[in-house]
Amino acid sequence: MTTFAIGQKASCSKTMTETDLVVFAGLSGDFNPIHIDREYAKETRFKQRIAHGMLTSSLLSQLLGVHLPGKGSIYVEQNIRFKAPVFIGDTVTAKATIQEIDEERRILTLLTECFNQDKKLVLTGTAKMMVPEEGRLI
Repeated sequence: MTTFAIGQKASCSKTMTETDLVVFAGLSGDFNPIHIDREYAKETRFKQRIAHGMLTSSLLSQLLGVHLPGKGSIYVEQNIRFKAPVFIGDTVTAKATIQEIDEERRILTLLTECFNQDKKLVLTGTAKMMVPEEGRLI
C-alpha cells in the first residue's frame, strides 16, 4: 500500500439545506420533529431545527469512498461522537487523516472529523477502510 502514508489527509465540504433535511427524513424514515418541524424546534434547547446526525456523518461516506482512500475502498467500521449541532445553512467540512496502516489486511484506520464554518468540531470518530489492491477494485 505504497500510495498511502500516515498523516495523509483529505477533506470535502457541503452546506446543509432545508431540502437536505427533508430528503434525508424521507430516505431514512427519521421524521423526528427536531429536524423537520420549525415550530417544535423553536421550543427545544437549540431554538431551531438541526440536521440529522447521520446526515452530517454521511459526508464521511463521500470523503472516504471518493477521496481518501477513495474508489474501490470498502467501509469496515466507523465510530462517531456527535459534539455539536449542525443547523440549516451551516457549511460542514469533513476531514480524514490516516492514523494506521495494516498492509497485510489492507486496512487503513482514519481519524474522521467534521467542522462547521466557524471551525467548531461537530463530529469526531475513527473509520476503518479496506482498500483495493493496486490496479484492482475489490
